[in-house]
Amino acid sequence: MQELTHYINGAHVKGQSGRFADVFNPATGEVQAKLPLANAEELALAVQIASDAQIGWAATNPQRRARVLMKFVDLLNRDMDKLAEALSREHGKTIPDAKGDVQRGLEVVEYCIGAPQMLKGEFTDGAGPGIDMYSMRQPLGVSAGITPFNFPAMIPMWMFAPAIACGNAFILKPSERAPSVPLMLVELLEEAGLPKGVLQVVNGDKEAVDAILDHPVIQSVGFVGSTPIAEYIYGRGCSNGKRVQCFGGAKNHMIVMPDADMDQAADALIGAGYGAAGERCMAISVAVPVGDETADRLIEKLVPRIEKLKVGPYTAGNDVDYGPVVTAAAKEKILGLINSGVEQGAELVVDGRDFQLQGYEDGFFVGPHLFDKVTPDMDIYKQEIFGPVLSTVRAETYEEALKLAMDHEMGNGTAIFTRDGDTARDFAHRINIGMVGINVPIPVPLAYHTFGGWKKSAFGDLNQHGPDAFKFYTRTKTVTSRWPSGLKEGGEFHFKAMD
Repeated sequence: MQELTHYINGAHVKGQSGRFADVFNPATGEVQAKLPLANAEELALAVQIASDAQIGWAATNPQRRARVLMKFVDLLNRDMDKLAEALSREHGKTIPDAKGDVQRGLEVVEYCIGAPQMLKGEFTDGAGPGIDMYSMRQPLGVSAGITPFNFPAMIPMWMFAPAIACGNAFILKPSERAPSVPLMLVELLEEAGLPKGVLQVVNGDKEAVDAILDHPVIQSVGFVGSTPIAEYIYGRGCSNGKRVQCFGGAKNHMIVMPDADMDQAADALIGAGYGAAGERCMAISVAVPVGDETADRLIEKLVPRIEKLKVGPYTAGNDVDYGPVVTAAAKEKILGLINSGVEQGAELVVDGRDFQLQGYEDGFFVGPHLFDKVTPDMDIYKQEIFGPVLSTVRAETYEEALKLAMDHEMGNGTAIFTRDGDTARDFAHRINIGMVGINVPIPVPLAYHTFGGWKKSAFGDLNQHGPDAFKFYTRTKTVTSRWPSGLKEGGEFHFKAMD
């Protein structure tokens, strides 16, 4: 049995708390590693080391910091296969999905190579008589990130890349369910030239999280996960005077208009609803066809596509569309919500509850499910299922469909499929959701834009990556400067009046 470690001060360090968590292989259900869970003392040690290391790192000019990230990108590409295999082994997602996870993180690292440009301040010459004014962006000091299991490469890089590009040190507390890739990432960054102590990995559960939120030296905290935990972290972190950004759950709607290309819409829903077993905060979990005829045509297109989906372990290669969910508890929750949907009157058009994979009977596999005639009062509509389940809510009109998405408490992402530009423009302008796709099912912005939802999907003023990241991980200091000027008269130096 492998025993994993923390990564502190440039070295793998065994846990001292005596507490461990099991790390599973989701395909087999077997425990493949033990993960140490840090206590407050272990976290405090990492923070002290980070605080000391940050001083020299902040004094390193932004161009040299950017060169470390440039080298890191090269190493990520070099080890892409190795990272993807480790990620799939702990998460369960297919190798192509795992490579996509790494790639979308890598793209944010590439954006952060532009740190010298992003960190430039402003200058006003002659703001007053002999007075100049300028601003500078300076690092916060020590920052921390608490990241989820579903993107164990991408989300950590979305946090630590801009943080260290800005001159901060960073403490990463990854998910206990998929901890290996974060440990590999910090090794690669140090190989790229990052000084030891600037990025450290401290594994743990709520005890470590609370220690992060309460530690006075940590200046900012980022989080991605469920909404209840996002609310908790945001409240406790802010009450302790920290800068906090938290991203929570989602219930993403895709409106399908009568004029939509129905094959295109169905294909989009298959990828967005069932890819990565639905364990994405940007997954489409609710299809909203407008009109019964549209709904019937959409269901007719979806059913054969869903029935052809291949579910299996990542080791099956490209023959698999999606793999297992991450834990037995996740599987139990998903199946419980599916049963509640049936009990509450939804029509289960495709039923995957009895799915079994020969040779992997103990794995955490969930077959694909499709519901029709779901209503907003049902649990499967109100809650984030985070599994391979697509719910169809029929709307009579465009306005009714729009209202469904706008009234839901989550506001992470949404999409509309239509051929009508006026409808698409109206949707984009009126919808109260942070990320919008027009004939694009998963509208995750590229690295040079920002990622973030609205309503109960996000807490904090700034989004992830893009320009917002450089604002989040720095403070602005403004300097007003006046130097007295003098004239030499008769060999003596006389100061001019300053006012």
